[in-house]
Amino acid sequence: MAVKLPSIGQWFRRPDGSLLEVVAIDEGDSTIEIQLFDGTIDEVEVEAWPDQMLIEVAAPEDWSGSVDMDPEDYLGRPPGEPHSGFHDPLAFLEEKL
Repeated sequence: MAVKLPSIGQWFRRPDGSLLEVVAIDEGDSTIEIQLFDGTIDEVEVEAWPDQMLIEVAAPEDWSGSVDMDPEDYLGRPPGEPHSGFHDPLAFLEEKL
């Protein structure tokens, strides 16, 4: 029986409540690459996909779980004001040095 592949960008919830997104499908290797909400990348064999007991869900409104930013990276600026290195990436790097 053929396994129905998910689409890239689809979100799912595992039985334990954790969220994941399908980020790539490698038909040559028969794997589905997923990214967990916390940013962890993993892959699942196509044949094992139905055994995952996943429920398709809408993308979360708060996607910040997978973004590797510390609060000090975005605090201290008024909301909507771009980071000082927004227009000049080198300026941002110089601040960090």
